[in-house]
Amino acid sequence: MEFSAFADRMERLEAEPADLETTAAVAALFVRADDELATVTRFLLGRVFPAHDTRTLDVGPATCHEAIARAAGPNVGRSDVEARLAAVGEIGAVAADYEFGGQRGLSAFAGGTDGLTVAEVDATLRELAAADGDGSESRKVEALFGLFNRSEPAEATALARLVLGEMRIGVGEGTVRDAIAEAFLADRGTIPDEDAEEVPVTYATDADVSVVERALQVTNDYGHVATLAREEGVDGLREERLVVGRPVQAMLAQAGTAGDALAEFDSVAVETKFDGARVQVHYVPPDRSPPDGSTPAEGLGPRLYSRNMDDVTDALPEIVEYVADRVDVPVILDAEAIAVDEHGDPLPFQEVLRRFRRKHDVDRMREAVTLELHAFDCLHLDGDDLLDEPLRARHDALVEAVPDAAGTLRIADDAPTIEGIEAAALEAGHEGIMLKDPAGAYTPGDRGRSWLKRKPDVETLDAVVVGAEWGEGRRAELFGTFLLAVRDGDDYQPIGKVATGISDAELAALTDRLEPSVVDGSGTTVSFRPEVVFEVGYEEIQTSPTYASGYALRFPRFVGVREDKDVDDADTLDRVERLAEGTDAGPDRRGDN
Repeated sequence: MEFSAFADRMERLEAEPADLETTAAVAALFVRADDELATVTRFLLGRVFPAHDTRTLDVGPATCHEAIARAAGPNVGRSDVEARLAAVGEIGAVAADYEFGGQRGLSAFAGGTDGLTVAEVDATLRELAAADGDGSESRKVEALFGLFNRSEPAEATALARLVLGEMRIGVGEGTVRDAIAEAFLADRGTIPDEDAEEVPVTYATDADVSVVERALQVTNDYGHVATLAREEGVDGLREERLVVGRPVQAMLAQAGTAGDALAEFDSVAVETKFDGARVQVHYVPPDRSPPDGSTPAEGLGPRLYSRNMDDVTDALPEIVEYVADRVDVPVILDAEAIAVDEHGDPLPFQEVLRRFRRKHDVDRMREAVTLELHAFDCLHLDGDDLLDEPLRARHDALVEAVPDAAGTLRIADDAPTIEGIEAAALEAGHEGIMLKDPAGAYTPGDRGRSWLKRKPDVETLDAVVVGAEWGEGRRAELFGTFLLAVRDGDDYQPIGKVATGISDAELAALTDRLEPSVVDGSGTTVSFRPEVVFEVGYEEIQTSPTYASGYALRFPRFVGVREDKDVDDADTLDRVERLAEGTDAGPDRRGDN
């Protein structure tokens, strides 16, 4: 497929306001994608690799801006691109404004003078991801320069957005899921014409969508599932299984009360809610791979993944050692890593984040902050997938796999018993309790009502940092006040500033962390590329004309950086509105259950 055809479709999708037409247009694109179906599907979601793949392009805004400037001509510098970005506000529009094609360096001819193809762009971006070591940054600029130099405006828009993971066309995972079912499972004669003006009839059934959803849950690869749906249909999708070493999305919880749980479940499974960070454990002991080939035949050393499926194995060596020493069958476990003091008592969540995703000084930090594993679910045991098994059965498997680390599951059928368990958990220093349906299945990525979490007494918000003000006096070289925003579709709406609760050492670390994300600055203020999530406590949410969100946080206080969350997991404007109205059921907080 020509990249120009893909880019033109992105423009049309961005302009399409209606959901049904959008789904039909995406389905039509999939039918015409041919050999590039998997790549087109991922590109549409702003990805080069599947969601479970830990590889990244590792291309920051500065690298992308430099490549655009070089392709734009000798009179354009990176600062010019960044100034235009500050004025326009979106990198795709900036790239489209330049006239590329005039620069003829070696990389400009590397792919020939013909138009770009989807396959060629994919191959180049994968090479970028593999680039490492001395000179890798300049090689990335050269490669991107070569792509931009051969791009027409629509292609430049799509390319810039893809490189920075900002497609911004209003097509989310749900639309792609529905379009896969519509394109390859629906009972139809022909696909609706992509140029048709009429609203197309929807042929895919709920059952079609469900089987696609299930395959996505166990694979986390939209490109693979699209190809499988086209080539093997429903039967092929139903045969997809978990693979140890391929992380899946975490099942999520809503906030609720004992009364809610007792009203919804026949009985209630009550667990301690630890104040930790979610980890998914994958392990295949040597020579213990099951005969069906669903796990690596040579074994897989313990791998640990965050809630966002980032590989955090190297940062948590004691948990790796614990699993390797005690587990003797292939497993996938859902768990939390919690920090404990010398007496084994739990420490605050921020102590966990001192270890989470750390790449340097791991041994030193291991001495400073001790972590323990507390497992609460078992998704796979010795060749058997357990997602559809009831919680009781999964807990039995969990105890079989890691008896010392398995959390206690207590069954209650009255409120006083639940309240007693909660009081004991809080007294022990834990965050609270989880209330679960003992008969419920494990549904990756789902925030259903079969898992409820007791709402914390002090409310916090996970907000994206989008700007800052430089400090004063001894803090003049540090960011001192941070502008926070919540998600609103593809945009971010400011909701307030936070400056309290941050030590000098934390300000220095945050300044080092955020300076590479600066995209614009004027006087004492800067704006950031949205990359970092703060957890912020507050007293109240008020309506306010000061911020574009229409709301402001009263007495905001910095709690910490949510190292375990990406900006896509930050709180939304819809949730802020519900909180302000007092109708919010609450998201999962720290441990991400």
